[in-house]
Amino acid sequence: MNNLNASLKKFFGNKNTITILGVILCIFILYIGYNYRINKVVTLVRVPYANQNIQPKTLITTEMVSYMEVPKAFLVGSYYSDANSIVGKYSNYNTMIAQGSLFYQSLLVDEKYLPDNSLQNVPEGYTVVNYPVNISTTYANSMMPGEYINIYYKSVNDEGKIMFGKFISNIEILAVKDSSGQHVFESTDEARVPAYMLFAVPESTHLLLRKALYLTDYDVELLLVPNTQTLTEEDAVIVNSTDIENFILDKTQMVDVTDLPSIEESVNNSLNQDDSSNNNQTE
Repeated sequence: MNNLNASLKKFFGNKNTITILGVILCIFILYIGYNYRINKVVTLVRVPYANQNIQPKTLITTEMVSYMEVPKAFLVGSYYSDANSIVGKYSNYNTMIAQGSLFYQSLLVDEKYLPDNSLQNVPEGYTVVNYPVNISTTYANSMMPGEYINIYYKSVNDEGKIMFGKFISNIEILAVKDSSGQHVFESTDEARVPAYMLFAVPESTHLLLRKALYLTDYDVELLLVPNTQTLTEEDAVIVNSTDIENFILDKTQMVDVTDLPSIEESVNNSLNQDDSSNNNQTE
């Protein structure tokens, strides 16, 4: 045992031996570091990517997502590594995801964060109406997006008799918003008061509504009423009363379209007049 200790002491006491061991240790460390850096560069990672160009505000489906392997060193930024976290989201409103691109987190949003996502499925040729409402005209805030309404017409005719009837049917509510443009029925602890109802009608019907509201001399009033019938996607917006339609067209045949006020302006004026009348009665 003493001989072994003496031999080791003599071996490590030799300066040449220490130098050689130091060189070997340095080479070993460099080798380990080099292999670590190389492996980091060439290690392949399986990631999802867009297999087609995806336009802004597009729902991501499984058909749009494929997988590929790329060197880990090429991956920068925050990206999704699993298709299950991608499918069901939407491409951002200001973003087109190019074919071959990774799904970076900044490129995708949940549907509720899309601006005006309620307007995505408006049929071609339809015009979106921003209709002023309040708690009273929405039946105590009971009219919700996805439900349908009818519009009833009330006015007086040239003989001073009341005209009343169902005017337009099968109008889908796209959104109900408060005065700041926030969706009233979003999941939130904040109580929001309805100020605008968004719906879409064919342009010819939109023009007819504007003409109806132009007839202030006939005390025209439009009433939004919930549609209690069972409807399908095939049930289009229709004008119910030919008599009412003909009356409106006859009284506005000489009116230029540019002279017609917007629906929002006309209804707001009517609501303001009602508020003033109610305040006067209260006083």
